[in-house]
Amino acid sequence: MPDHVDRVLEQWARERPDLEASAIGVVGRINRLASALAPPLQRVFARFGLGRGEFDVLATLRRTGAPHELTPGALLESMMVTSGAVTKRVDRLERAGLVARKPDPQDRRGVLVGLTPVGLELIDQAVEEHVANEERLLADLTRAEREQLARLLRRLGESVRAAEERHAERAPPGSDPAMSGSRRRAP
Repeated sequence: MPDHVDRVLEQWARERPDLEASAIGVVGRINRLASALAPPLQRVFARFGLGRGEFDVLATLRRTGAPHELTPGALLESMMVTSGAVTKRVDRLERAGLVARKPDPQDRRGVLVGLTPVGLELIDQAVEEHVANEERLLADLTRAEREQLARLLRRLGESVRAAEERHAERAPPGSDPAMSGSRRRAP
């Protein structure tokens, strides 16, 4: 059954047959799926009084294993957001009593962020619901389809990173590669 992106591709093929627009089939669907996935994921986080960012901090600390502590730098690295974003998330979670900061015994100037017992209990409940929700969302895919899709998405991530690295290498010094090129977006 054709979807919205199929219709977009048909329109481009009719209006600009000279344009190789097949990438829209991938990028367009990923963008639409990201938008479609956000609400059902957020509903689970909200049941626990969390936003996606706070859930990410708690889940990152939980999956590191006991004692469920990381430096702010390690949190930053594992979450791939700005340091300001991590600080704000940790501040909110600390005010809620879900994480605590303490001096790093390995580095006198450092700090560790760790789950409190309440935070550990909350993330264990939240992650169970989160995983069940993701399972529900993927229920119509077979195990083989899920594995194939995961492999293809991993490969796509590698391709995007390599393309961006090549683009950055060609950018003139002092320019912002992310801002170069046209600002127009394909549907």
